[in-house]
Amino acid sequence: MKLLLAKIYLNKIVKGSPIILMLLLLSCTEDFLEEEPPNVLVAENLFTDRAGFEAALNGLYHEVRKERMGSSGADETNAGDLRFGLMVNGTDNVFGLNPGNNGIRMTRDLGERNNSENGYTRRIFNWFYRTINAANTIVTRAEDPSVNWTEEDKNEVLAEARTIRAWAYRHLTYLWGDVPLTLEESNGSTIRTDWERVSVADIYEVIEGDLLFAEEHLPVEPANPGKVSKAVAQHYLAELYLLMGRPGDAETKAQAVIDGPYALITERYGVNENQPGVPFMDQFYDGNVLRSQGNTEILWAVLQENAVDNPDQGRNIMRRYFIGFYRLIPGIELSVDRGGRGIGRMAPTNWALNAYEPGDDRGGWHAITRGYIYTETNGDVPQDGASFGDTVLTVITPEVDINNTNRRFYPHCRKWEWADPNNLGGNEQFGDQPYLRLAETYLLLAEAQLAQNKTTAAAESINVVRRRSNATEIGPGDLTIDFILDERSRELLCEEQRRYSLVRNNKLLERVRAHNPVTGAVITERDRLFPIPQSVIDANLTREMRQNDGY
Repeated sequence: MKLLLAKIYLNKIVKGSPIILMLLLLSCTEDFLEEEPPNVLVAENLFTDRAGFEAALNGLYHEVRKERMGSSGADETNAGDLRFGLMVNGTDNVFGLNPGNNGIRMTRDLGERNNSENGYTRRIFNWFYRTINAANTIVTRAEDPSVNWTEEDKNEVLAEARTIRAWAYRHLTYLWGDVPLTLEESNGSTIRTDWERVSVADIYEVIEGDLLFAEEHLPVEPANPGKVSKAVAQHYLAELYLLMGRPGDAETKAQAVIDGPYALITERYGVNENQPGVPFMDQFYDGNVLRSQGNTEILWAVLQENAVDNPDQGRNIMRRYFIGFYRLIPGIELSVDRGGRGIGRMAPTNWALNAYEPGDDRGGWHAITRGYIYTETNGDVPQDGASFGDTVLTVITPEVDINNTNRRFYPHCRKWEWADPNNLGGNEQFGDQPYLRLAETYLLLAEAQLAQNKTTAAAESINVVRRRSNATEIGPGDLTIDFILDERSRELLCEEQRRYSLVRNNKLLERVRAHNPVTGAVITERDRLFPIPQSVIDANLTREMRQNDGY
């Protein structure tokens, strides 16, 4: 019976498919302080060889993919509050266009909505600790001397698990600051009620140790394109060293990525190569995302598969949140070429949309929706005297004036357009997506160089990125940290965890107030960090846990 259970789980390993049940059995409950023993029968059957550990890693990668899924409702994948929203909404370049749920309202309005009882932040906090415990389980059990594998197998598995553990603590420190630190598998014998918050500086040291180990033992080219590689560890090390005030080390790690087998996409390629477009956008089209498909820029991809019979193979709701309400424009219907069905929960701010110079491919029609064309093939019926072939232009309405009528005409970022022609109205999307790109590494490099006053080198690092999109080159005298943040917005709009870039450079309040008139009117000092969930504080029965200031 034990062997049969293990085989059932292992037989589920296919492209992108997580071992969801196994992961749940090996991780904490809803609240990471209310721990539950893992199912020892399944765990001990799986953690005997490389194949068993791969099953556990598949579950761990599924937890990472949840960043672009929902966090509430019976089906977390296609409904509820987008986890990624906590990292980007209410910043200088993204605002709540259609704040119809708790997460978007909270990150837009802050104030009383941003409190320690909020279910949105609680679920995300607990998700990170479930992920950490799943990683810790792999790390702990990899030390069992009875496991049948080579030292190389062991180190590579450890490197993957420790990278994702570092990934989770990276998120936690950006969002909550000092947080509890656990590096061991949670089970029935390790229940604690005396957790304490560990300083960000100490957690950075743990993240550094995990990523340095990963850098040493991860492959340059993983066999599975959805797995982390050496470059992923180096990229995150570069960012970490900026946080730690070590720009020289940050420059070294960023340069190591750039010197690897990667290059920016500068020529058209792939599935839409013969269609109108620009090289910058080719890397976002499903069928072009992976290195095997010609994408030389991708460092880490989110793999998904449209599998009706097995929906857990991977899907997300980025399109649902970022694609606008264009279907409510009279005569403009849902279609594949328009990106499928979105509800426009979040959108670029006016400032972000206007931050591009004329001719910059990243701000043009192929990257941002500047209008919709009436096309007879889609069955549209032009309104108000329009004809097929006419264009309905989008309008950059001031954020404070957005209402149910004019939000349908507001521009949207096109990076997450994807549609199943057989289900244009579906919430989910199944296309592969970029997660980390080389362009961001160049911008980290520029940040590290500027911190060392290497302005000529920093300007060139940025110009490498700008040249690809036909933007005007800059000189050393143009360079400031605000310019780099502007450039990050132009390059990484709607894909970077924008809040983190602003927090890292102590620019959150300043830039939100300057560029987001909705959230900028309400953001305060306390909103630099989110509150520790009250349920976590209440469960810590034998030690008082400090709350963040202002909550």
